[in-house]
Formats: sequence, C-alpha cells, structure tokens
Amino acid sequence: QVQLTESGGGLVQPGGSLRLSCAASGTIFSIYVMGWYRQAPGKQREMVATLTSAGVTNYAESVKGRFTISRDNAKNTVYLQMNSLKPEDTAVYLCNQDLRPNPWNRNTYWGQGTQVTVSS
Repeated sequence: QVQLTESGGGLVQPGGSLRLSCAASGTIFSIYVMGWYRQAPGKQREMVATLTSAGVTNYAESVKGRFTISRDNAKNTVYLQMNSLKPEDTAVYLCNQDLRPNPWNRNTYWGQGTQVTVSS
C-alpha cells in the first residue's frame, strides 16, 4: 500500500518562505510524475507545479519565479520551495504522485494535505 506523507506547512508572513516535502512509502516500482496542487476555501483545486521523471517542470503562472519543485529519487520524495509568499498563496497544499507500485499497475496517489497560511 503506497502512502504519501507531507510536511512543512505552517503560518508565514508575506514575503516569507516555506519548504514542503512529500515522501512516498510502501512498495514502489517506479515514479513518473510528482506534483503539488492546492485548494483554497471556496475554490477549485489547481495545479501548482509538476516534475516528470525526465526532469521536465511545469508551473502555474501565479507561482513562476517564486516556487521551485525538485525531487530526490532515492528517497521517493518531492519538495516545493516557496519563496516570496503572498496571502493569495494561502491554501491546503496536496502532493500527487503518478507511479507504479509494481510492474503491472500504474496509479495516482494523493497526500492528505498540509495547510499553508500567509498572513501578517
């Protein structure tokens, strides 16, 4: 059973930084795409950043130049470095991994979410 465990959320002042982590545990054969999404109250879930196994990144326009996604393949972990945070970045951030738990199946897994609040 694959589980994604997120950490690193919290309360930060505008202009501050946070680093989110998401580690996949369980039996994992290979990981294709790792990503971060967010959902603010009353809004739809939106993609923040994704990173493929080939190293291709994709960012939401609203976070380009401020957020950086990276991964540690040996630890099955994806990170999101968030700088110059704004109040509008406040949301629950969810980790997503598209992976094979074995050679025959491929599934998408979600973490439980971590709250990021940007406020003075």
